[in-house]
Amino acid sequence: MKPIYHYATVTEALTKLKEQGYTVDFNLDENCISCVGNKFSADEFEIKEVYRYEGNTDPADQATVYAIESSTGVKGVLVTGYGISSDGIYAEILKKLRG
Repeated sequence: MKPIYHYATVTEALTKLKEQGYTVDFNLDENCISCVGNKFSADEFEIKEVYRYEGNTDPADQATVYAIESSTGVKGVLVTGYGISSDGIYAEILKKLRG
């Protein structure tokens, strides 16, 4: 079984994931995630790790870090807000990310 890590901050999670080869920055796009000209639908990527953070004093500080690998081997991260700050995230991708 793969060990589970708990990183104290978003920055620490991003640094450690980069060391593990998750070097691409994914972005949410209409019904897909995208990076450097590539687009992947929900069935073309797998979420390998998820880290969720809640701000101590400000609900706007809520974030989720996803370590993602595409079916073609592209590895990267996606950072999203959740709760109130997640408005506008498309349903199919949101379902996959929260799955």
